[in-house]
Amino acid sequence: MSRLLRLTVAGFLFALWSPAIAQTQTPDSMAKAIHIANTYRVVPNITYLKTGSFESKLDVYQARGTTTPNPTLIFIHGGNWVGGSKEGSSITLLPFLDMGWNVVNIDYRLVDTAPAPAAVEDCRCALRWVYQHAKDYNIDTSRLVVSGNSAGGHLSLLVGMVPADAGFDGRCPGPENLKVAAIVNWYGFPDLADLLEGANMRPAVVTWIGTGSNRMELAKRLSPTTYLRPGVPPVLTVHGDADPTSLYVHAVHLHEGLTKAGVPNQLVTVPGGKHGGFTDDESVRIYAAIRSFLSKNNIAKTGE
Repeated sequence: MSRLLRLTVAGFLFALWSPAIAQTQTPDSMAKAIHIANTYRVVPNITYLKTGSFESKLDVYQARGTTTPNPTLIFIHGGNWVGGSKEGSSITLLPFLDMGWNVVNIDYRLVDTAPAPAAVEDCRCALRWVYQHAKDYNIDTSRLVVSGNSAGGHLSLLVGMVPADAGFDGRCPGPENLKVAAIVNWYGFPDLADLLEGANMRPAVVTWIGTGSNRMELAKRLSPTTYLRPGVPPVLTVHGDADPTSLYVHAVHLHEGLTKAGVPNQLVTVPGGKHGGFTDDESVRIYAAIRSFLSKNNIAKTGE
């Protein structure tokens, strides 16, 4: 077992054994944790893009003994485009590992290395890497789901929604028609233009976009709502209606725009929910909705 997976499972087991929830622990949940540890391998820190001296990296979680293509989650961490790491998201991946999926967990250039749109370019390059190495890791490219939280939710929306001519693929051109089967957006930012200035201004957006004369044009180009149209992948959005960071009204507008365009989508609202940090009961309901959504859109593994 790789060191990363040992740390991931160790963290999960620590959570399972913590005094606060020890009384609710069951042999079944412990068995699931052990099953994940025994059936998965991790190939860590694969360089998928070099930009100067900087290497953008990803980890692949793959079920041992898999001989047929598997549905695969591509996960993009949050952190306001200025922080966060793929390692910090490891435990977040456990529900999809428990579902028997592959997972590709990616890092990307943060603003201290390169401002917008570098993070988008990197994430699109990671998607192309997945296409180019699908056979190596038994990845079913017809059942790719891209997901992320906060800034990662924003990036997951862009990765799945932008057309090839949007101008984000210049660093990693190729013949593949990059597309995903669905997007699971955890309280991302659908409309950066509304957050760049005025009453809804968010400093993190300003930091990432910058203060150049073309900042509003760039913000619109980096807003997922710009790409609302028929034919984009199905989108499930998870959002708390009391989120102080990413406006809930933007999630509603995204949902309405997708519906108007005829795109299958669902808004899972967490009443009173903030920017993540949902309760166990809320998380169980969210993942049940995710599984149902993927099943309805013919993406889940057989039997789920």
